[in-house]
Amino acid sequence: MLVLIGSLVVLSCVLGGYLLSHGHILALWQPAELMIIGGGAIGAFLSANPLKIVKGALQNIVALFKGPKYRKQDYVDLLSLLYDIFGVMRKQGLLGLESHIEDPQSSPIFSAYPRLVKEHHLIEFTTDCLRLMVGGNMNPHELEQLLEVELESHQHDAEAPALAVMKLADALPGFGIVAAVLGIVTTMSQLGGDTSQIGEHIAGALVGTFLGILLCYGFIGPLAAAMESRVHEDGKAFECVKVALLACLRGYNPKVSVEFARKTLSPHARPNFQDFEDHLKDAARAGAAA
Repeated sequence: MLVLIGSLVVLSCVLGGYLLSHGHILALWQPAELMIIGGGAIGAFLSANPLKIVKGALQNIVALFKGPKYRKQDYVDLLSLLYDIFGVMRKQGLLGLESHIEDPQSSPIFSAYPRLVKEHHLIEFTTDCLRLMVGGNMNPHELEQLLEVELESHQHDAEAPALAVMKLADALPGFGIVAAVLGIVTTMSQLGGDTSQIGEHIAGALVGTFLGILLCYGFIGPLAAAMESRVHEDGKAFECVKVALLACLRGYNPKVSVEFARKTLSPHARPNFQDFEDHLKDAARAGAAA
């Protein structure tokens, strides 16, 4: 939503300032310039990126208008899921997790959190880590190195659409110059004719430069930055899982392991300790009633 609000502020301030300086708004309406800049930029974007990145960019742009992917309640559920997993490990050992990690959709532990089960990448990352702990006989240092590599790879893939859109933004001023040069070419062909027509062509050429720069710094560049920021924020959930599993592997009890994980979350989305305690108490009462 802030992306939309910011774009409206940019548009209203730029056009408002132009009108206050006695500019004519219709002089900025240059469909040919928009076609050159927009069409050229989109064509270059499609040429430079595979279909996966193009689809990812469109999905990420749509996701920006839906709000954060993980909210405070989602993090409470994630911490509770990790706490439940560690409880099984303490009671039944690592081998007690095999049935749960092989089919998380049917697992009573995972299925208790239907919102999280739908996050396939997060659940797959969690179960893969647990599978390494069950069958890999790895020490915490070895597992940490492996998880760092996996998280880095995941982060690189997740950031790829935002970086592609950022490169698109960087190209827009160049296409604005292309549109301006073509406008000057048209203007030169009109020399010796009606001077008013020459003035219109020069104005159109300058609008091409203006549009390229405005689209870059006022709309597409900030959009790419917002996409990148969202990717970093969404990655906190994976970091949370990693820290919790490593703490458990180092021998900390479930509550302390989960507390380590809670501290990795951003302050604005992090559930406080009492939220988590209340959730555990409610879950215990529900289990006793059942």
